[in-house]
Amino acid sequence: MPVKIDDIVRNPMKERLARGEVVASMTVRLVPGIEIARIAKTAGFDSLYVDMEHSSFSLQTTGQICMAALEAGITPLVRVPGVAEVSRVLDGGALGIIAPHVRSAAAARDYVRAAKFPPLGDRSAAGPLPQLHYRAFPAAQADAALNAATTLMVQFESEEALAKAAEIVAVEGVDMVMIGSNDLLADWGLAGQYEHARLREAYAKTIAACRKHGKHVGVGGLSSRPELAAEFVRMGARYVSTGTDLGFLLAAATTKAKEVREMSQG
Repeated sequence: MPVKIDDIVRNPMKERLARGEVVASMTVRLVPGIEIARIAKTAGFDSLYVDMEHSSFSLQTTGQICMAALEAGITPLVRVPGVAEVSRVLDGGALGIIAPHVRSAAAARDYVRAAKFPPLGDRSAAGPLPQLHYRAFPAAQADAALNAATTLMVQFESEEALAKAAEIVAVEGVDMVMIGSNDLLADWGLAGQYEHARLREAYAKTIAACRKHGKHVGVGGLSSRPELAAEFVRMGARYVSTGTDLGFLLAAATTKAKEVREMSQG
C-alpha cells in the first residue's frame, strides 16, 4: 500500500495541545549526542528543544538530535539565535522553531516567512526531508503537511513585546507564545522577583490574547518555581519548559554526593 503522508508527518506535541493537554518540554544545552532524545522520551517528555541561542551546538549536532527525537516519537523544537538559522534547522529535522526576543508583529512575520511554505511564508523547497522519512511526495501535499506540523513559538521577553501582544498573537502562522520569565523580569528591573504581580499580569494578558486567536501559551524560565508554573497552567498555559539537561544532571549529581556525605555523619 502507498505510504500516506499523514502517517509520517506528525507533531505529537501539537496533537496533545489540540486535546487541551499540558505539554512537558526539556531544554538541551549540554548533551550533544542523540542519546538525549531517547532519555527525554523515556523520562516522559512530550518535546525537547535544542537551545542554539545559549549553546555552542552546531547545525549538524542540532539536526542529529532532532532526527533522533522524530524517531523516538517526541517533538523536536529548536530555539534559534535569529531568523537566518530557521530554514536550515527545519530542513535538518526540527518540527518547530522557538523565536527569541520577538517585539513586534513585523518580527513575528519575519519568522513566519522563514518557517512556513507558501502561501503562509517563503520557505524554500528542499526536497525529501527527515520529517518525510526522506520520501518524495508532491510538493503541494508535502508543503501543506509540513506547514500544519511545524510549530512557530515566539517568545515575549520584554515590556515592548507585551505592549504589542494582541497584534503579535494575531499574526497568521504564529502558533504559540512562550513567556521568558527571567528576561521579562530583568527587562522590568525586577530580576529574580518571580512572585511580583507584574509577572502574573503578563501571563494573564498573554493567555487572554492567545485564547482570542485559538493559540497556546508556554511557561518559560520557571524551572526553580514549579508551584508558580502550576499556577500559570491553571490559568490556561499549556506548554511548560521544565529545565535543561545540564540542570537535571547537576541536581541529581548534587543529591547523590550529599547522600554520601551524610552517610559518614550518621
